[in-house]
Amino acid sequence: MTTARRNMRWLAVFACVFALVGAACGDDTESTDGETPQEFPAGTTMAELQEAGTITIGVKFDVPPFGFKNPETDEVEGFDVDLGQAIADALGVEPEFIEAISDNRIPFLADGTADLILSTMTITTDRDAEIDFSIPYYVAEGRVLVPEDSDVTGVEDLAGTTVCTATGSTYEENLKTNAPEAKLRLVDTYSECLELIQTDSVDAVSTDDVILTGMIISDDSLKLVGDGYTTEPYGVGIAEGDTEFKEFVDGVVSEYISDGRWAAAYENWIGQYTGEAQDPPTMTLEEALEMRPCEEMC
Repeated sequence: MTTARRNMRWLAVFACVFALVGAACGDDTESTDGETPQEFPAGTTMAELQEAGTITIGVKFDVPPFGFKNPETDEVEGFDVDLGQAIADALGVEPEFIEAISDNRIPFLADGTADLILSTMTITTDRDAEIDFSIPYYVAEGRVLVPEDSDVTGVEDLAGTTVCTATGSTYEENLKTNAPEAKLRLVDTYSECLELIQTDSVDAVSTDDVILTGMIISDDSLKLVGDGYTTEPYGVGIAEGDTEFKEFVDGVVSEYISDGRWAAAYENWIGQYTGEAQDPPTMTLEEALEMRPCEEMC
């Protein structure tokens, strides 16, 4: 498949997505329930953000259906972006979405580049030693993506192959554990993995199933194989020790899940392509952390 044909397919597929969900991705920053946003005590992060009128949120720019740039408008859209918009709405401020790749998500919180990270970030004990997390807002599974003519049937067949994943992702360690004889090709962004597998520069890509589904949407000569071999609970990344802000974000995420907005976003961005239903997560943060024992930092 030529680069031109791939680009045309990308535009055609996502033009349909944008038409279906445009209303959900608009610029309206009023509170979602139509009420005046809550006022917060002076000195809290929430009050400071309200005074500034904006909140900076780090998201992926190249990972449909969670965070990607609409090629027609150059706006960032996706499942993570919708949740980020909901948090901004609850504050009554404008969101500014900046690109946060796997390797710079935690540094962005540490140095104040981003107020929040919503970037397909798995909750792990190691990461929790450096930042705080919200309650889980999505649970993905680790899968393997290969060309349709590949003999690979799952992670157990990756010995001797070259597998692409992102630097700073949990799959750096997942693949060393589950496919120790595979050669890893680490890149900055998952769009690079897509290009590499399309040009036969790697044999497979491994990461979260929903990220791989986005690659299949743009190129149907690729396929998912095998069962899920990891469980990946996503959390909103928050600066370490900001307890009041974490409690606020937890409240927004909980309401987003319970009032039907999560289900609508899931169908818009994921369900209509996978044909699979999924219930919102009920896992607690503590349960998510128990799934990821400390490996490096504690």
